Amino acid sequence: MSLLKNVGTIGGLTAVSRLFGFVRDILVARVLGATAMGDAWQLAFMLPNIFRRLFAEGAFASAFVPLFNRRMKEDGDVSEARAFAENVLAVLLPILIVFGAIALMVMPWVVEYFAPDGLAEDGDSLAIATMMARITFPYLLFMSLATVFAAVLNSLSRFAAAAAAPILLNICLIAALSYGATLDGSIAARRETATFMAYALSLSGFLQLVWLILWMRKAGFRIGLVAPKVTSGVKELGILVVPAIFGAGVYQISRFIDLFFLSTLPVGSYTYLAMADRWNQLPLGIIGIALGTAILPALSRYLSREESEEAQRLQSNAVELAMLLTVPAAVALFITGSAFTRVFFGGGAFTNEDALITGTVVSGLVIGLPAYVLIKVLTPNFFARKDTRTPVYTAAASLVVTVGLNIVLVPTYGVLALAIAGAVGAWCNVTLLYIILVKRDYFHLTGRIVGRLARIAAAAAIMGAALWFTMPVLDPYFSGSSVEKAGSIAAVVLTGIVSFGIAAIALGVLDRATIARLMRRQG
Repeated sequence: MSLLKNVGTIGGLTAVSRLFGFVRDILVARVLGATAMGDAWQLAFMLPNIFRRLFAEGAFASAFVPLFNRRMKEDGDVSEARAFAENVLAVLLPILIVFGAIALMVMPWVVEYFAPDGLAEDGDSLAIATMMARITFPYLLFMSLATVFAAVLNSLSRFAAAAAAPILLNICLIAALSYGATLDGSIAARRETATFMAYALSLSGFLQLVWLILWMRKAGFRIGLVAPKVTSGVKELGILVVPAIFGAGVYQISRFIDLFFLSTLPVGSYTYLAMADRWNQLPLGIIGIALGTAILPALSRYLSREESEEAQRLQSNAVELAMLLTVPAAVALFITGSAFTRVFFGGGAFTNEDALITGTVVSGLVIGLPAYVLIKVLTPNFFARKDTRTPVYTAAASLVVTVGLNIVLVPTYGVLALAIAGAVGAWCNVTLLYIILVKRDYFHLTGRIVGRLARIAAAAAIMGAALWFTMPVLDPYFSGSSVEKAGSIAAVVLTGIVSFGIAAIALGVLDRATIARLMRRQG
């Protein structure tokens, strides 16, 4: 299947999940708002998700897929690959159980440490936040196990099931929020809603695990439970996973840093960052995760067959496609972020001022959007070569920059500083990754690709200018009636699409040759 089709399959289903996520966040904003209980929920939701994305989605998959693919025989024999997956699962399960038990015991101290100042002063809210964090933590166990089955399915080029699984998460949370929306909006009602959401999160993890097991069996691949045994394959995976936790999970590690600095800011800051990150995660999840997931198996196969030219072509296509999809999105959200947050999140417990602050944070976050996606696109080139150490060094450098900027900027600019610092750090990471790829002769941008990237940037700049002049005209309607909100946001979207489309056609950003190249079947 071609890169474009693989990305379309993963990205399309991820888009459906993200749309459900938007509905979820609209309800969160309006039912819980930027309140102490809203921040308590965001903290309880972030903790297991940061660990999940750090250990499971990023590091584990990046290390597991190349090793699993190496054990897949061209004649269709999967016995060696199955044994490897079974041994990994057998060792992973007790580690997760022990880690989860320790986490539950120390949770009161963890929550108190990361809780914002106003929440820590409210004993009831802090106790409820701790209870919710304990209820949500089994989600980490379920989703870490689910990652094994998702990695197997992706290695078999069955991308749809894993990409669709997060839809179950949002359905469960929307159900809990829909119940909360029927309550009276009091503090007690918000607490009840948040507690229901905590149970719904863990339930969704269990449902996603079952979903992936069923689809893996449908694909004709079964993994049995065996006694834990540290085989040579498990040792090799462990050696790769430890540095990959840092390399592939730089974005999530930065979220831990965010938690520390958020704990020094007023109540509401958790919610502002979480709501803003939804707009950043939409293109990041659809494009970045889709591209990274799609190219890793193909890169592993090309490199194992020593087809370096094909690997270069695939990497170039991925970079071009990533920039074609993210640069316009980043420019548009930078200029119009406050319009979207006011239209979609404003109302109920989420005031217009809350929406404006969130829009400002959106503008800060999307400065780094293309960089976050490029990290997802460039790191598989190292992972496919079983090199998980190099991304460690580049991630460490970017984190030093991020932390330094946070120390300097957060006391003055608050939550906005977190967004900007993370974006700058991500661009540092991308720059270092690319320099190393070039020096090792793993990958380089050709003159043709550089020219195409420049034209994409030019088309996005023209679109940005059109949106810049449109925003003041539409500004009064972003906080108006439902009809005015719908009309104004439709005008913003239409302006962006039309202006970028005209500029892209005039500059030759996308032509038949490019489409044919992206549609070419991968190895």
